[in-house]
Amino acid sequence: MRVILGSQSPRRRELMAGLDIPFESVVIDADESYPTDLQGGDIPAYISRAKAHAYAHLLKENELLITADTIVWCNGMMLGKPHDEADACRMLGLLSGRTHQVYTGVTFTFNQQMETIVDRTDVTFRTLSDEEIQHYVKQYKPLDKAGAYGVQEWIGYVGVESIHGSYFNVMGLPVERVYQYLVK
Repeated sequence: MRVILGSQSPRRRELMAGLDIPFESVVIDADESYPTDLQGGDIPAYISRAKAHAYAHLLKENELLITADTIVWCNGMMLGKPHDEADACRMLGLLSGRTHQVYTGVTFTFNQQMETIVDRTDVTFRTLSDEEIQHYVKQYKPLDKAGAYGVQEWIGYVGVESIHGSYFNVMGLPVERVYQYLVK
């Protein structure tokens, strides 16, 4: 079976490589908008399916496509990728001193069948100072990350008090669940 990861995320490619399963990576250009009535984990599930639909017509027999999307959900609001540094600081201010959820939707497409799973991880940040937030945003430029942070970076080292669920899900791909699916 040929495994294809439909993602431009270097973190997802790195996580998949850690599974020691040969795969190829392709960039999929898909509409990532979603119906406004979706909540929490339904949002990345919807977007990961949209990515799969955008590429599925190119799949051949015995090719498995994996697409994913990750969001941060805080107090009933979806925090995607920040528009600029000010937006990143705003998002981190919202996460400071709170517990939020990270949801990743993963869609597996094989022989014209799609199956989507959603993984949830609860992450608690200690209260961050404005100086810490500004330092992180200026030094690490988290504009390509949902919720404006990478747990594997400085802000995760100094700000995360607890994680309940998959650490790798917070990085962008619940590799434990992906591996279980592939073995199945």
